[in-house]
Amino acid sequence: MRRPILRATLAALPVFAILVFLGTWQVQRLAWKTDVLARIAASEAGPAAPLRDPPEPLAKVRATGRFDHAREATLGVEVRGPVLGTHLLTPLLRAGAPPVLVDRGWVPLERGAPVARPEGEVSVEGWVRPGDSPNLFSATDDPAARRFYTFDPPAIGAALGLPEVAPYGLVALGAGDGTLPDPARTLPRPTNNHLGYAITWYGLALSLLGVLAAFAIRGRRDDTR
Repeated sequence: MRRPILRATLAALPVFAILVFLGTWQVQRLAWKTDVLARIAASEAGPAAPLRDPPEPLAKVRATGRFDHAREATLGVEVRGPVLGTHLLTPLLRAGAPPVLVDRGWVPLERGAPVARPEGEVSVEGWVRPGDSPNLFSATDDPAARRFYTFDPPAIGAALGLPEVAPYGLVALGAGDGTLPDPARTLPRPTNNHLGYAITWYGLALSLLGVLAAFAIRGRRDDTR
């Protein structure tokens, strides 16, 4: 019976090592994600920092400039209650720096209600959104109609006739006073499921040890008969 137990143990060792490695990796990811969430919470609670290039992703910043409403576009589709809407994307022209695309907030696709379009110099508080790249599952943009579904600043800027734009964007933050566009209220929080994943991998490793132990005990009992 020793040989079957030995063979089973040798076969299980690499599987056990992989399960422990995956569990440990998830523990490390948990520490990293917890730190990211703590920094986001601290940024949200504190004052907005002046926008500097290059900015830290998801940081709360403040940018000053002038909205180019003549080049506004829409980004994505979002349903709120029974209303189908989108996000209003407007270039913010800055002195001495490339324009930055600002997601000013949600608006209904059927523009029945008035949309605020401030003129002159404005100060925009928001969080830094990194650019995306389209993939096989991305909806097709309609540059002629200025409707975009992937936040790709260089591509959007070129479609809007801007020779140069910042490679990131701003998502405007606000209290939401009932006017349109309706801005974001908080900074985004990435999901943090790493503790559950770590428990799963470590649990599978312990289960494997339990199966081996049961196999060995059963083998010894068979040998004593």
